Amino acid sequence: MSTPHYKHARTTPEGLGTPTRRLFLQVTALGTAGFLIGCGDSTKPAGTDTAASQALNAFVAVNADNTITVLNKHIEFGQGTTTGFVTIVAEEMNAAWTQMRYGFAPADAKLYGNALLGGSQGTGGSTAMADSYEKYRAAGAAARAMLIAAAAKRFGVEAATLKIVDGVVQTADGTKSARFGELAADAAKVPAPATANLTFKDPANYVYVGKRVPRVDTAAKTNGSAKFGMDYTTEGLLTALLQRPPKFGATVKSFDATEAKKVAGVMDVVQTPHGVAVVAKDMWAAIKGREALKVEWDESKAETRGSAELWTEYNTLANNIGTVVRKEGKGTDTLPRDKSILSAQYEFPFLAHAPLESMNCAVVLKSDGCDIYSGSQFPTADQATAAAIAGLKPEQVRIHSMLAGGSFGRRITPTADIIQEAMQVAKAIQGRAPVKFVQTREDNMRAGWYRPMALHRMTAGLDAKGALNSWSNRIVVQSILAGTPFLPPGQVDFTAVEGSATLPYAIPNMQVDLHTPKLGIPVLWWRAVGHTHTAFATEVFLDEIAAAMRQDPVALRRNLLEKHPRHLGVLNLAAEKAGGKTPVPKGRARGVAVHESFKSFVAQVAEVTVAGDGSFTVDRVVCAVDCGLAVNPDVIAAQMEGGIAYGLSAALGEAITLSAGAVDQSNFTDYTILRNTQMPKVEVHILPSAEKPTGVGEPGTPVIAPAVANAIFAATGKPVRKLPMGTKVPV
Repeated sequence: MSTPHYKHARTTPEGLGTPTRRLFLQVTALGTAGFLIGCGDSTKPAGTDTAASQALNAFVAVNADNTITVLNKHIEFGQGTTTGFVTIVAEEMNAAWTQMRYGFAPADAKLYGNALLGGSQGTGGSTAMADSYEKYRAAGAAARAMLIAAAAKRFGVEAATLKIVDGVVQTADGTKSARFGELAADAAKVPAPATANLTFKDPANYVYVGKRVPRVDTAAKTNGSAKFGMDYTTEGLLTALLQRPPKFGATVKSFDATEAKKVAGVMDVVQTPHGVAVVAKDMWAAIKGREALKVEWDESKAETRGSAELWTEYNTLANNIGTVVRKEGKGTDTLPRDKSILSAQYEFPFLAHAPLESMNCAVVLKSDGCDIYSGSQFPTADQATAAAIAGLKPEQVRIHSMLAGGSFGRRITPTADIIQEAMQVAKAIQGRAPVKFVQTREDNMRAGWYRPMALHRMTAGLDAKGALNSWSNRIVVQSILAGTPFLPPGQVDFTAVEGSATLPYAIPNMQVDLHTPKLGIPVLWWRAVGHTHTAFATEVFLDEIAAAMRQDPVALRRNLLEKHPRHLGVLNLAAEKAGGKTPVPKGRARGVAVHESFKSFVAQVAEVTVAGDGSFTVDRVVCAVDCGLAVNPDVIAAQMEGGIAYGLSAALGEAITLSAGAVDQSNFTDYTILRNTQMPKVEVHILPSAEKPTGVGEPGTPVIAPAVANAIFAATGKPVRKLPMGTKVPV
């Protein structure tokens, strides 16, 4: 009997999302004043009670036109938080779906903090749903109770005798009824019920949660009315572009703005700590003014090594043991006594995030406050950074959250770089006018903050019976957190080893050690972060081991995962839906990979066709995911599809390289992203679960590259050990 599941199959990915890092946000949040735990607190965001709208709590407002606005305390950059939270609230309120709307919460960590990020308001590490599910559920249940209480008073009946059907409160006999909008003003006066006294809807009666409902932002994004950060405009708005040094670590020695200021529309040229900014009436004038700018750079402290030199350093480091981060049994001591020794090395380049909407931020700076318009992923840090630069109190900085066109980790850095650079320009012109700070695509590609390059040197030993006895994983990767306040002295950067240090396979003797070279290149979390290289190295090496053991790769994984039922659940479902051991056409092969990241479990089977000339295509991907309760299966499917597209793009063609310290790539002309014709058919199967919801923005990404590599290995016997793999089988 087949496992029950949700199935989604589409050929076009949508809803690309991203995520970021948990530890950075946790440490940043130290000292933050706390967060709203439930809805027993009657606190509401300031200014939300108006004649047209009544805030029933910090998350839910009922409007006079009978619509319901759900305030999203997280960023929406395609991953579907707006729809997810609206779904939860609509379910608990028994609202009609046509009533539901969304808005963005203001920057206020007390009301909108993320408990999984230390209490700061922010989105990252695929924590949005995991952190907020219970909060929005409580908000909806509290709003329902308050509306019923208001109706009971109006009708002169007991609250227990009332029911809500599609947003209408009515008596049991249907003789009296009132819409939410009619009751909103009275409901807002009802004391908010304590969280402990809330009654939640029986999941057996759900009509939205776990069902397919349309996204609440699709129409606006389709008709162009949706407002992204790049869309912000206001009277007198100026555009600023920054001329950056060509090499990381270089600084301004001198500059000549004479010709730049002659360009029509250029209003000012100012030096900032990161370069020289040209401020103009519009984007074109800023571009032409920057082209006319002459800057001399001091490169005495710049990074001047190219990719070849960096790989030489990485290989040298890999020759010696690093910091041991995990040791099981006797570690590597058993390797000399093992009968067969297998080894492989896997290499991963720097990667850019390359979101469709380049980085931008608009600032309106005044002496008594500041307004920021941005796709803000971490309002708490952005607010604090802006306040420090402007000499204001954090509460004087108002963050106006906009939609964001992707992020994949780029919108949240340890320095809040985009907010910082925008504020520095606004301060340099003394707030004379509103300023929109923009990065061109080339700026975005060359400004740094890449997924770090990484090397994995793997060794395994088989005992006299041919069983897997020993496992060694040596990692060389630049630390993302090193040099920031977010990595305590003597601690290992967990982003470097996540996925390797938590490998679930039952191997008696295991050791993982780490080298973190110091480079002058700013690096950052990239969708699924360390899992993007650790999943590939471990899953591809395991297939090479399976071949040496003459075992089926799926069967080997099953044997090694006996104590991990959720890994097994997705592995078995993906294998079953992909066709199990059913033969595939000549020239085609299947590859499998399974991995846990951000407390979600994903297995994928990729089908690849290899042509006679060695070229290959990825034709089909079957994905199984266990992310706890599936609040909105369609959003989950979209995130798996988007994560697969994003990971496949990097696997096939993406790489940032350097020559003498300067980045070689500039735009999508030479940073090769996935083309529509390369996108495989994707099937997503969601395991039913009663566990609490976990994230889906990142976990689909790490699994696709090893699944494809394993399919190529199965078809040709040639292992893929270096990314990007291109479109031909490695020689």
